[in-house]
Amino acid sequence: MEATLATILAAAAPLLFVTAGETISEKSGVINLSLEGSLMLSALAGFAIAFETGNTWLGFGAAGLVGGAFALVVAFSSITLWLNQVAVGFVLASLGIALSSFLGSGYTGRPGGPIAVPPLEIPVLADLPFVGRVLFSHDIVVYAGLVLVLVLWLFIYRTRPGLSLQGIGERPHAAHARGIAVNRLRYLYTVLGGIMVGIGGAAFTLDAKLGWSFLHTRNFGWIALAIVIFGGWHPLRVAAGVLLFGFLQWLSLDLQDVFPSMTQVLPILPFALMIFALALVNAASLRDWADRHPRWGSIILGDAPSAIGRHFKAE
Repeated sequence: MEATLATILAAAAPLLFVTAGETISEKSGVINLSLEGSLMLSALAGFAIAFETGNTWLGFGAAGLVGGAFALVVAFSSITLWLNQVAVGFVLASLGIALSSFLGSGYTGRPGGPIAVPPLEIPVLADLPFVGRVLFSHDIVVYAGLVLVLVLWLFIYRTRPGLSLQGIGERPHAAHARGIAVNRLRYLYTVLGGIMVGIGGAAFTLDAKLGWSFLHTRNFGWIALAIVIFGGWHPLRVAAGVLLFGFLQWLSLDLQDVFPSMTQVLPILPFALMIFALALVNAASLRDWADRHPRWGSIILGDAPSAIGRHFKAE
């Protein structure tokens, strides 16, 4: 049991970074739909730089820069040029996928062992029964992912800058009237979110799925977008969605021994189930129930930022 939970947590770590980045971006009112492409290209950049330099952490830095660059283009297109966020995101996603396939051919199958993130057991805590193996016998990437979720939750709901972040995503005109630089903060949080996405990309190729292969992170960008909606734009619920997806992935692999004839179907089953869950939480009947029971509805479904995807112009 401990080994299973530890495996699920380790595999989920990259998505904790990706979904945290998208959460903070969408909280500010900007949808970064380039995730599938930016995640894939940053995963390649992280592995390539680490492989060429022999420095794992330079790989993470390069991946963060790639993710931030994609997010900056999204922000500039939306905030400054007033282009459609969805259209720009899809174009960038396609670009990132194509570039990763073209530039990554020389790194396919290259050994990643020497540049893998080293394990880091936490002394004393790792020896605790059950929780020691589940929580404290991983590496710095897993620990950082867990801490990031907690810090993001505290920041959004327990600090004044976090309230400003909510304000620019919910009521930007009211936030502007209070002296908050709406578009400047949207730039900041979108790029910061993109950097987190990039770090998540490196976490795939340097830790969770060591090495590089063709379309190495395929579908994980789209599933991250779905998990953010599934989690109601709340960092803790989003993290729970990531762990649920990790459990479904583990279950699909475990069932391959039981149903060998379904080895082609089972690996994609977690993606289908998460999309089904997303459709379920957005079903009209469930939304009606949530409207009648607002207290429970806000806990189960969450609320999208009111101004998400909308341009803002100071008057």
